[in-house]
Amino acid sequence: MTASADRPAGGPARSEPEWVRHVIWWRVYPLGFVDAFPQPPTGPVGPEEHRLRRLVPWLDHVVRLGASGLALGPVFDSATHGYDTLDHDRIDPRLGTDEDFDHLVAEAHRRGLRVQLDGVFNHVAATHPRAVTARRDGPGSVAAEWFRAREVDGRTVLDTFEGHEGLVALNHDHPEVRDAVTGVLRRWLDRGADAWRLDAAYAVPTDFWSDVLGRVRSSHPQAYFEAEVIHGDYVRFVSDSGVDTVTQYELWKAIWSSLNDRNLYELRWSLTRHDQMLATFAPATFIGNHDVTRIASQLDDRRHLPHAVVLLALLGGTPTVYAGDEFGLTGRKEDRAGGDDAVRPPFPDDPAELSGDEEILRLHQRVLGLRRRHPWLHRAGATTDRLEKEYCCLRLSDGEHALRLHLNLSDQPRELPPDGDVLDADPATASSAGLVAAHGWAVTD
Repeated sequence: MTASADRPAGGPARSEPEWVRHVIWWRVYPLGFVDAFPQPPTGPVGPEEHRLRRLVPWLDHVVRLGASGLALGPVFDSATHGYDTLDHDRIDPRLGTDEDFDHLVAEAHRRGLRVQLDGVFNHVAATHPRAVTARRDGPGSVAAEWFRAREVDGRTVLDTFEGHEGLVALNHDHPEVRDAVTGVLRRWLDRGADAWRLDAAYAVPTDFWSDVLGRVRSSHPQAYFEAEVIHGDYVRFVSDSGVDTVTQYELWKAIWSSLNDRNLYELRWSLTRHDQMLATFAPATFIGNHDVTRIASQLDDRRHLPHAVVLLALLGGTPTVYAGDEFGLTGRKEDRAGGDDAVRPPFPDDPAELSGDEEILRLHQRVLGLRRRHPWLHRAGATTDRLEKEYCCLRLSDGEHALRLHLNLSDQPRELPPDGDVLDADPATASSAGLVAAHGWAVTD
């Protein structure tokens, strides 16, 4: 990441690009997916591996799944796991070359898939060349000004990100840092990216994002920016920062927690908050990602996994399917060294070689197809036609169109309303006469 001399004034945030209304992302953690991290025991991995191209055979799977975007985790040169960047302008040599990236993007676009990159701009690796220079040259040096730093016994100590010694925090007030991030965002958009995920965006001052994104949009008005925000006032963050959306961790937690407790009142409360967000922006929804236990492992009762999938597909927002969840893969995140490995595993080169739950895969295809046929769901709110602890009927509507989603977590069937046709349902419900089966679900018009 190098400084840029281009510093036009930032502009105000604007509505998300129209194309986002139709996006369903398929998110992948490339370093794990292609077995480049941890490094294979056979020895160093270099550009000759061209591992990034191993994603190309999966693009047809993404299309068949019903997704319309490829969301890539970190692909830039890094020290270990991708979030400790060494060079924002170079593809990680463990993945391949810039030309391999170009090939992947071209193949994605040829299939009509948008491409999102993962940008880590709150911190860099402790071994980043500029960080090494900052420690060498000491307090007050040009390099040290790029970091949040303090002087301890005459030496420069760089602040870390949440106590991680391998990650040093950038000084977001420094003009050159702002210029550098602006330049990185623009260069990869020029190279074919359509969108950015902004890692650890919550740890960066919102005025930094407002300035930088305003400048980027002056040259790339159709770019889309998703900020990783784990907690806090999501609406305020979007308003102050100018991002298009934030990661909806509140809803993620409410989905699996309410299903585990068989308490749909919790889901209803979270959807009230979700609707407040939808009045301002379309949240980035998910039930799995590279940082959390897979949904199939998070749920206590696998009978309720379809309920989580249907909620992801139909609730308002911009949904993301984490690679492997569509096959019902399991994996628990653990708080230890290597604790992410189970949720970031290698995948075979050919999707046909992956052994998974075919029923869950077909469910994803059906309900994502339903989502695509009703793009108004992107900003649809959810009201309750009927609510019990273990049963609810959610009315999803944008004011002009409506669908109803019936969720039954109980051991007893529930009656479906007489009005409305069943558009999709679990097998037991689909074969019943006007009932939502025990632990079943249905979508009606």
